Amino acid sequence: MKKKTTVLFDFDGTIMDTNDIIVKSWQHTFRTLEGKERSVEEILATFGEPLHITMERILPGFDTDKAIEIYRSYQFNHYHELIELFPGMEKVITELKQEGYKLAVVTSRLRNSTETGLNKFDLTEYFDVIVTADDTKKHKPDPEPVLIALEKLGSNPQEAIMIGDSMFDVLCAQNAGVEAVLVSWAMATDAQGKLQEVKPEYVIEKAEELWTILR
Repeated sequence: MKKKTTVLFDFDGTIMDTNDIIVKSWQHTFRTLEGKERSVEEILATFGEPLHITMERILPGFDTDKAIEIYRSYQFNHYHELIELFPGMEKVITELKQEGYKLAVVTSRLRNSTETGLNKFDLTEYFDVIVTADDTKKHKPDPEPVLIALEKLGSNPQEAIMIGDSMFDVLCAQNAGVEAVLVSWAMATDAQGKLQEVKPEYVIEKAEELWTILR
């Protein structure tokens, strides 16, 4: 394996435990538009997919822009209080930076809320590049988000790894020629039935296990 110099992180479900706020935002949207909630399993299966794509697919009878506005309004009002870092993630990120790795966030979330989350835990300064849904025309699993991050970092695919929690992250990385690391602690890992068809190069159960791969 070529020595890795670059580590790309997904945001939701990987760095940040946003599971609760995402589920609650969806249930609020369903209650508002349909008058009832849906199963948590259905929501979890959408994790990692850009919001507008999911909205068009699972709420086809409603105006997508209106549905997104309902979802984001709820999330805006509750986001800061409900998000938390996954255990060990802060330590790993700071140590990677100290050892000279180039770091990036590659997420389907919008820039404002991504930076809000990173700023809450004083992590923004550790990332050389942040690529969000605002920065790409195509989204995961298309390779464009990862390729944009690599270009900005001055890295090639062979020297990078991508850490994520969903099939969208794994496929995005692999489609860009980057090795994928799937985290097993996120809810999306068990909820997306197609994950069994996706074969990441590595699976980790704790953030600290990333060092085993890099060394």
